[in-house]
Amino acid sequence: MARKCEICGKGTVTGNKVSHAKNRTRRVWKPNLLKIQTMIGKTKTTIKICTRCLRTGKVVKIV
Repeated sequence: MARKCEICGKGTVTGNKVSHAKNRTRRVWKPNLLKIQTMIGKTKTTIKICTRCLRTGKVVKIV
């Protein structure tokens, strides 16, 4: 399974790390993902979501 939020689709982003001397090297930004248990329909499933989706209430976490 990819490193991607199953709700909003947020994934890894690539770009350049730029030093003070303007040297550029490739780097990766990864999303802050959590595996949580939630109810989808009447079944309990585990999904990977980003913390932004959890905080805004798009998914309800089972305690």
